[in-house]
Amino acid sequence: MSTGSSSVSTTYLELSQDDGGAHKFYEVAVDGTVVTVRYGRIGASGQVQTTTFPTADKARAAAAKKVGEKVRKGYAPAVAGQRAARPVSRRQVVSAPSTARAVAPVLWRFRTGSSAFGIHVDDDRCWVGNQAGDVYTLDHDGGVLARFTLPDGVKCLVADDFWIYAGCDDGKVYDLSSKLPFAAYDITADVDIFWLDIHEGILNVSDRGGRLTVIDHEDEHQWARRSQGEHAWMVRADDRAVYHGHHRGVTAYAPDGGGELWHTPTRGGVLFGWQEEDAVYAGTAHRVVQRLSKATGEVEATYGCDSAVYSCATSPNGRFVFAGDASSSVYCFDRDGTRLWKLGTGGGSALSMQYRDERLYLVTTDGSLVCVDASESAVEAAQQGTVPVARDVKLAAALPTYAPATAVSAVATVAQAPAGAIVVECVQRAGRVRVHVVSDGYDASWNVQFPREIRQPGARYVVDALHPAAGGFYRVRGDIRRLL
Repeated sequence: MSTGSSSVSTTYLELSQDDGGAHKFYEVAVDGTVVTVRYGRIGASGQVQTTTFPTADKARAAAAKKVGEKVRKGYAPAVAGQRAARPVSRRQVVSAPSTARAVAPVLWRFRTGSSAFGIHVDDDRCWVGNQAGDVYTLDHDGGVLARFTLPDGVKCLVADDFWIYAGCDDGKVYDLSSKLPFAAYDITADVDIFWLDIHEGILNVSDRGGRLTVIDHEDEHQWARRSQGEHAWMVRADDRAVYHGHHRGVTAYAPDGGGELWHTPTRGGVLFGWQEEDAVYAGTAHRVVQRLSKATGEVEATYGCDSAVYSCATSPNGRFVFAGDASSSVYCFDRDGTRLWKLGTGGGSALSMQYRDERLYLVTTDGSLVCVDASESAVEAAQQGTVPVARDVKLAAALPTYAPATAVSAVATVAQAPAGAIVVECVQRAGRVRVHVVSDGYDASWNVQFPREIRQPGARYVVDALHPAAGGFYRVRGDIRRLL
């Protein structure tokens, strides 16, 4: 639908498919020589691109061309706000009490208040993200350090080197590596995120329809494939392949999108995935974890549980394999598949997990982050009925809380760059705003992964640090401030 005054003309289009496919909008506004394009998921604010042309006639011609391209792809005139946003797919899980005779040796437990899928544990911190959009960071003794409040539920937390990302139900992936969280990726409007992984800045997204979508650091679509099965709850990536798990098994694709490398049916639909250097692990609805060779897809070992497997993890190099089932139990297996123990979590079922330094960290259906002593001595004592008294972690009275910046006005400003800081500038090229480094010692042609919401052509920002990554771009670490 076209509207406007004598100076501004706006065309608003939508593409919505009844089969659960595309549900997105495209809006073009012409104001003199300026063309503003806004696009995204119906019901969301979307992304904005602004381009200035030499004359008003050229601006109108460019806008008409954009509208024509979209109409040919199936978009139709609509009225903004009349069609509701499509509900996102929240993972439906059930959790029964554990049948294990003994309870795991839980050291501490932090209750987030909402069912939690996201977990990451590194040298310094433990991260947990829940369906309320809260992400908390804790130290390894359970001390709560900070809280991030994101706009929608957290599907998963993933790390790429020392950058931490949260995939959310609003279709965005937030970089949590600095005090100011920002939307580093905005997934295309017809992708309903189930899980994601990031490898050297390349985002791999698996979705409800069994598709795999690959996006680069500048949020530009690279390639996509539809696997044989739907409900793709697993995606893992490395230099050799992208491993996509769905209800018909695991499929490996060449990282450049060159084609399928192998496909292996699994014993039941895949509900979770883990990877080590030479193998991927698929937890399935038919009560097993299966280890697959990354080179060939061959099933190398099977680890039998007593209920559907919601999560799995390994100790380094796959020496021990852990699994969490739908009945609030956690398992440990030897590499060859021998079950070493089964213990109750003392709470809900583990939806994600990670092992580190003889501790097993779980996030559960009741919204808890649980730290289990997975040392041999602690587990042996637990099997005999002796477990420590779990410490309930409480929130600090004055907990630092951070929310994403959604406008330039939300960013702090400085009159000059502090010593050692780095200055970047937003530059408009070919209709897109890129962020280039202007400080000495950097290659100005390399781009910076930067918040889209605060990009303005010509604006300069100060950042604490930049780190080069694969593919010729930089990633931000530390605070972001606008330079006056």
